[in-house]
Amino acid sequence: MAKFTPMMEQYFGIKEQYKDSILLYRLGDFYEMFFDDAITASKVLEITLTGRECGQDEKAPMCGVPFHSIDSYIAKLIENGYKVAICEQVEDASQAKGIVKRDVIRVITPGTIIEQNMLDEKSNNYLCATFIENGFGMSYVDVSTGDLFVTENISLNDFNIHKENKHDLLIEEINKINPSEIISNKNTNNNIVDNKINIIENLLSLSEYKEIISKHFKITNFDSLNINDNNLAIMSLGILIHYLNNTQKTSLDHINKVNFYSVGDFLLIDTSTRKNLELIETVRGKKGVGTLFHVLDNTMTAMGGRQLKKWIEEPLKNLSLINLRHEAVEELYDNVMLSNNIKESLKGVYDIERLISRIVYGNCNGRDLTSLKQSVSKLPDLKAEISILNSKMFSMINENFDVLEDIFNLINTSIVDEPPISIKEGNIIKLGYNEELDEIREISTNGKSWISELQNKEREKSGIKNLKIGYTKVFGYYIEVTQSNLKFVPDDYIRKQTLTNCERYVTPELKEMEAKILNADEQLMKMEYDLFLEIRQYIKEQVKRIQNTAHSIAVIDSLNSLSVSAVKNNYVRPQMNLSGQIDIVDGRHPVIERLIKNEMFVPNDTFIDNNENLMSIITGPNMAGKSTYMRQVALISLMAHIGSFVPAKQAKICILDKIFTRVGASDDLSQGQSTFMVEMSEVSNILKNATENSLLILDEIGRGTSTYDGLSIAWSVVEYITKNIKAKTLFATHYHELSELESKLKSVKNYRILIKETDDKIIFLRKIAEGSIDKSYGIQVANLAGLPNEVVKRANEILKMLDDSDINKPFAKRKKERINDNFQVSLFEASLTESNANKKQEEFIDNVKNIDINNLTPIKALTLLNEIIEKCKNI
Repeated sequence: MAKFTPMMEQYFGIKEQYKDSILLYRLGDFYEMFFDDAITASKVLEITLTGRECGQDEKAPMCGVPFHSIDSYIAKLIENGYKVAICEQVEDASQAKGIVKRDVIRVITPGTIIEQNMLDEKSNNYLCATFIENGFGMSYVDVSTGDLFVTENISLNDFNIHKENKHDLLIEEINKINPSEIISNKNTNNNIVDNKINIIENLLSLSEYKEIISKHFKITNFDSLNINDNNLAIMSLGILIHYLNNTQKTSLDHINKVNFYSVGDFLLIDTSTRKNLELIETVRGKKGVGTLFHVLDNTMTAMGGRQLKKWIEEPLKNLSLINLRHEAVEELYDNVMLSNNIKESLKGVYDIERLISRIVYGNCNGRDLTSLKQSVSKLPDLKAEISILNSKMFSMINENFDVLEDIFNLINTSIVDEPPISIKEGNIIKLGYNEELDEIREISTNGKSWISELQNKEREKSGIKNLKIGYTKVFGYYIEVTQSNLKFVPDDYIRKQTLTNCERYVTPELKEMEAKILNADEQLMKMEYDLFLEIRQYIKEQVKRIQNTAHSIAVIDSLNSLSVSAVKNNYVRPQMNLSGQIDIVDGRHPVIERLIKNEMFVPNDTFIDNNENLMSIITGPNMAGKSTYMRQVALISLMAHIGSFVPAKQAKICILDKIFTRVGASDDLSQGQSTFMVEMSEVSNILKNATENSLLILDEIGRGTSTYDGLSIAWSVVEYITKNIKAKTLFATHYHELSELESKLKSVKNYRILIKETDDKIIFLRKIAEGSIDKSYGIQVANLAGLPNEVVKRANEILKMLDDSDINKPFAKRKKERINDNFQVSLFEASLTESNANKKQEEFIDNVKNIDINNLTPIKALTLLNEIIEKCKNI
């Protein structure tokens, strides 16, 4: 069998080490892919699949992309789930013996992207590592910024978390940070999360991982990281650093600080609640309009945007820290002019966190440095503005705020204002920065002026007016004469090249100057490149200073953003308390009030405490505003915990440990669960994990099953929460029977959504008031929704018939006659035992059983009749 070519042998040797990646093999100005990689990439990238001679009978499948536009192709491969290994020449071709040595310089994966055009500027791109063993350790890093966080949970009873599945808390943490890539020793048994996981097959020991971590952080005493007693966390961090070393193959000095935290440090918001409250994404998975982040985001920098988003995802529980933020926001709120000045100072500040990461990686160019210079130039004005502020948070920031004057001066004196993209072709270092460079530049410049003068001299000498002197990399400088003027060529011209329409010549004088110019140009480019590397190295060594300043900018920007939101939307500072009381006057939904165009948002009050107002049972028709009201209470409470002002006339918010919501109905097909199963699973999670310091938002519990089953479940849930958990709860329901609980349970209060009835029509007043309603107004809502008049009319007729024959009426009458508060209402007593109702009920059952439902086309009527028939069959 014929041997492969030396180049192909080299390719196979490299590919063998990166079997799980698409290998981009650099050949000249292209990155080439071969064999299976080429077949795959040609389909994904929609480029032509060709072939290349490889020493075999058949050509090797091949496709390629230009090196100067590689980022867009890499992005597409990453989006489609592939890793990409970048293979470059690693030796000078002129020094090579045989084929030029090549090797992989970096493996790009979804969690290790640093290219700005592949990232959302206001979102972190996390790589997450987990170690699961009788608990879990979890570490995650944004390689593009250097932010590294580590946590551990051994006892599943920590922080009052009672998870049946030991992976549940880990899944919640993973969903909170939404990593692009996960590496782990085990799966989590969650299909959505596990789709992102790469299982580590060759796990190292604890001591080996400690050594890897120590080497990365350049420490001799492991205790200095403050994680020495957290073995699960150490294992996850070791897995993470080891993976980065194997894929990035370069300095990672910007990842220089371990931020260890406990899950219990923050107000816990589970995945369902994040989705229901639409904090970062809408329920349809879209970012932007319709989210809390969009309402609060008035940040001027990418760093500020990411910081604000993290605050929203991790609300504080510590009263002192919350008050620090509130005080800082209030100071800006009271000084709008200063707030505007801060905004102006932040304009033009680039993403310093990601700039310094590219500098550390060594793939920055001159334009990155000028962006850094422009950003740093804003810092003295920003420091001057915050130095006026007196709140403790701003005072601490101001005290440690480094304006990086040396960084600005270095770049300002060394790098031209508009540098080229390339750093190896000169024209990047300013005149006057380096004397030796200036001298070489003078030779180069004067030499080219001499060439121009020589051209004029030769034209005059020969009489050839269109004679010109040109240059190519292959032939160097030459004198070009057209065919019509060849008879005038001087005798001392030496023919160099013959073209179709002209001849090219050289002279001894021209060749002598060429040597001087080319030597100067080569020296010039090399020296500029070396000077650029020196400048970059100095800045790289200041990485911690620059990162600290970048973090301060992010915090300033986030606080100012919250202040701008408060002024713009008429928010107030909430008064935080530890007494368990939520007292909101004229509260509003922060998102919906921004979305409605032609009507004023109707504000509502809320009062919840640990005693007689622990649970509010809210009744009202569909579309009346129950869900909006409950969500706004949850959002106001959450906003208060992140340090934001809130949409209300006045607000007192107690410190919460968790917020749970059970809102809406949806199947979870990925987990094989029906709507009702999803609902019950979420309720189960809430009942097991909520505490007396939690806020629960429960909407229509039990509606996914039959009426009696649903009512029974809802009733029991209310009793369990009020008697066992004692969590503050808003409970919306269509089961009007639940209003009876107000007289049975002292901590329950009834509320209703006010409506106005006129001629069988209703108007939603969107106002919450004490009391309850005893009907659903479903037909009126259907009428509002635009159902045909014929359907609405028929529905009213059916409703009257059912109402007249209501088998629950005797039961309802008994409830009203009972005066013994200690006697619990039984939902399961059969109404058929009432002697005065038997005859009427039997007649009704016969009538209903004989209904021809095939002639009732409206869906509502069919559903209603089917339910009645089923109930009758069970009597």
